[in-house]
Amino acid sequence: MIEWIRFILTAGFLISGLLTLLTAVIGVYKFDYVLNRMHAAAMGDTLGLLFCLLGLTVSAPDIWTALKLLLIITFLWFASPVSSHLIARLEVTINPMWHQLPLTPDSLKEDDE
Repeated sequence: MIEWIRFILTAGFLISGLLTLLTAVIGVYKFDYVLNRMHAAAMGDTLGLLFCLLGLTVSAPDIWTALKLLLIITFLWFASPVSSHLIARLEVTINPMWHQLPLTPDSLKEDDE
């Protein structure tokens, strides 16, 4: 009985993680502005990997494997937001027009007239 519960939890976490990662990929391609795309990628990366690794932790055969996976989760939860923040600061520093909205085809037509 306990094996079925572990299987259901593992499958639920893995499916949730894969759906979150799929949503992040769609968000990266859908958004126009670089900081919006970075936000979608970072949130999908952090949450999607958390769910996937939690699913693997539940199905781990021994405590040492589960502990290693929990350490990976901890490292990723610290490293991913910090790296995304540093890349976003680089974008704001380099791009002088970062505060403006991204150009749309309608705004380009208005400039031509």
